[in-house]
Amino acid sequence: MSRVRLGAVGAGWWATSNHFPIFAARDDVELVGVCGKGPDLAAVQTQFGFGMATEDYDELLDQDLDAVVITTPHDLHYANAVAAIDRGLHVLVEKPTTLDAAAAWDLVARVERAGVHFVVPYGWNYKDFTVQAQRMLAAGRIGEIQHVLCHMASPTRGLFAGDPSDILQLWDSETGGPAASTWQSPDRGGGYAHGQITHSSALLFWLTGLRAATVAGRVSHGDAAVDLFDAGVITFAGGALGALSGAATLPDDEPYQVDIRLFGTEGVLMLDTERERMWLHRYDGAREELAIEPGAGAYECIVPPNRFIDLITGASTENNSDARVAAHSVELIDALLRSSAQGGATVSITPEPEDSP
Repeated sequence: MSRVRLGAVGAGWWATSNHFPIFAARDDVELVGVCGKGPDLAAVQTQFGFGMATEDYDELLDQDLDAVVITTPHDLHYANAVAAIDRGLHVLVEKPTTLDAAAAWDLVARVERAGVHFVVPYGWNYKDFTVQAQRMLAAGRIGEIQHVLCHMASPTRGLFAGDPSDILQLWDSETGGPAASTWQSPDRGGGYAHGQITHSSALLFWLTGLRAATVAGRVSHGDAAVDLFDAGVITFAGGALGALSGAATLPDDEPYQVDIRLFGTEGVLMLDTERERMWLHRYDGAREELAIEPGAGAYECIVPPNRFIDLITGASTENNSDARVAAHSVELIDALLRSSAQGGATVSITPEPEDSP
């Protein structure tokens, strides 16, 4: 394939500040069309050189496309992805892929039946130091995992409980900021769990290959309509125990915190994006500590969109955030929110469908 013919559904702040500039800069991508709503659509078409613009998603899909990038509101991701997959298109879809576990596993089954590439752009899954951590774990360097700590905190109070445009200080976009109707609505997947813990949990599941079996969780809203704080006790298939935490209220000038600590039968691995540390200490005395360049732990999402195109063209075969990783994250968050609604009762996660190979 010489050029990937790409369509885009969703033309808001994140698409225009991150994904579209990356795709427009590649010689092997043709931006065929963009679908969106509102007065900015024509300007987006002109800015990035899309061949056509429409407010009708079916009209976009009727173009001669190889792939689509989906950056619509959270509650639309599933339907948008299904429509593309069922046409045999490769899909890059923003997180969360869905708002409930059954739909997430349905996407896995559809992707595997269609044989298409499916990428969820979790930026931390593609950092050099997390890739090295995953390889250490895959090689069995800490043995069988027995206990997990997964923590995330970020300066996102405005996104979930105030003026969502506050986050534009971190991301450059010529369109308006995030819509409160997406990020601050419980019915549309707003809140810290679907908005941020999706990152830390997807990183955890990709690193370890674990899968949650039960969750007992609570959330707190503070002064918001959606969750700002989340906590959970997790048991994983295989018997490992885990503690999950999340908080939206770091000051705006603080770096994002993602802290994952894994305790195994042969050693411990610690990964900390805020202080840029990754080390593995074994009980036999062996020590491995990775030198990480200052600033490398900060969140950015440059590799995943590029990797999506490279997978399609055959330039790469490594997908660090596929439909299964996304499904493991969605089912954890789904169970956490359901548990909290039941006063913290333990919620069991349905085993992976047998017909999803």
